[in-house]
Amino acid sequence: MSVIRQNLQAVRQRITDAADSAQRDVHGIDLLVVSKTFNADAVIAAAEAGQAAFGENYLQEALDKINTIHATRPDLALEWHFIGPIQSNKTRPIAEHFDWVHSVDREKIAQRLSEQRPAELPPLNICLQVNISGEASKSGVLPADALAVAKAISALPRLRLRGLMAIPEAEGDEAQQRAPFRQLHALFDQLRAAGLQLDTLSMGMSADMTAAIAEGATIVRIGSAIFGTREYAK
Repeated sequence: MSVIRQNLQAVRQRITDAADSAQRDVHGIDLLVVSKTFNADAVIAAAEAGQAAFGENYLQEALDKINTIHATRPDLALEWHFIGPIQSNKTRPIAEHFDWVHSVDREKIAQRLSEQRPAELPPLNICLQVNISGEASKSGVLPADALAVAKAISALPRLRLRGLMAIPEAEGDEAQQRAPFRQLHALFDQLRAAGLQLDTLSMGMSADMTAAIAEGATIVRIGSAIFGTREYAK
């Protein structure tokens, strides 16, 4: 059994255990495997182990990977999620090649994605990124602005606003980890009460996945626990 297959099984077991502890149905929690910095062969190995959804942060690297896999393994029906920061001049290839975008943090980006989404493709699934910890260095709308931006996005054609995403400040203690996830879930409930048809909370990574699941995550984004330590290009 490959290391990637073993690691996938271990992560899925962690998700199951966390769901059991939170008295949640594990079928309501999807695993998004973050494949940034890892090559097409690693993605193919994970796909052969039953994983379909992959998250990418760096556009050119992602496009090269998507095209390579499409050319060499057209039998693999993969779902691609863009989870990195988005510059205005990069929206067209994102709109053309991805199924989900988790990192929309302003209306202008959503408008460009809407205009550039090919008509023959299904609506692009969108998560609004929220700066839930209020960090100056983090992308995301402030919670106070989320409703207005979410309403504007939900009105755009060729997009489907699915929910919220956040990357809270790193904390070592599970109780501290849970607090921002609880705040994001409360904001999600507010937006739903305002009439928005949301079903997705994209929150939790390798270090804080258990806390995120306890607070209602529907997608957890896990990479290094499956592929190993990342080596970033210098």
